[in-house]
Amino acid sequence: MVVISLKGSEGDGFLFETTTKTPNETLIEQLVEIQNLRLRSKLIIASVRDLVEYGPYKSDLEEIQEKLQETTLDAPVVGCKIDPLGKRVGVPPSDEETVKMLLDSCLDLEKYVDKSQVQNRIAIDKETLEDKIAQIRGGIVAAYPDGLPEDDLVKIALDGVSLENTNIAEEMLNPLETSLWSAGKEFQRGQLLSDRLGTNEKTKIICKFQTKGSGAPTREPIVNEKEREAMMAHYFKRQEELKKLAEAEDDDYLNSQWADSKGMKKSLQGLSSIKAPGLRF
Repeated sequence: MVVISLKGSEGDGFLFETTTKTPNETLIEQLVEIQNLRLRSKLIIASVRDLVEYGPYKSDLEEIQEKLQETTLDAPVVGCKIDPLGKRVGVPPSDEETVKMLLDSCLDLEKYVDKSQVQNRIAIDKETLEDKIAQIRGGIVAAYPDGLPEDDLVKIALDGVSLENTNIAEEMLNPLETSLWSAGKEFQRGQLLSDRLGTNEKTKIICKFQTKGSGAPTREPIVNEKEREAMMAHYFKRQEELKKLAEAEDDDYLNSQWADSKGMKKSLQGLSSIKAPGLRF
């Protein structure tokens, strides 16, 4: 299988396996779909964890009741945990097994879409991603058989239909407006992957997305920021060592005979060969 290492911003990315017979436009669609699923997954994980802690979004009726309750002396609901953002009802799911299943499923999905999978050499695929999302959807149905409010972020993220008002909207990609690049060259639509890579199925390449028509992505620096800082620290340490060495060498001449201000007088008096007892030079 050909391994595509797709690199994003801030070190993000994932591995994807394909074949040299894959049309380039199909490859772009597959990669874009996985990237969008990864973005949705992160939104699902964050919103489900909020749901488990603070409960579902408030409906219009609940907001009205809450305002009325503020004017009375009614005691707060037992087990209520106030949402600091004020969007959720503050009553988390009561079934501990369902809560545990949701949290475990979120952790499993989080690990699967994490950028560390590249270092672990684990490729991700659409089917596995959708299965893991489906597990979370099943847990939500178990916790809320009557469903969640239409504007609940968990429902929006799981449905994946109306993401315009979410924090991932600007990051979502359109396959028709996305181009794929590797080594400064674009994968042309209408061609096969083999037209660029040949027929070797054991090839691994690094690719990047670009907005269609925006040209090649900028070249990455030869060394990253961490490596640059290490090199600068080593250079500074070496400079200090050379500076100390130069200072030590500057003092060495003081032990030389020609540096003795009384050397000529001792020579004329025949005292230059006389040394203090017990000392060797």
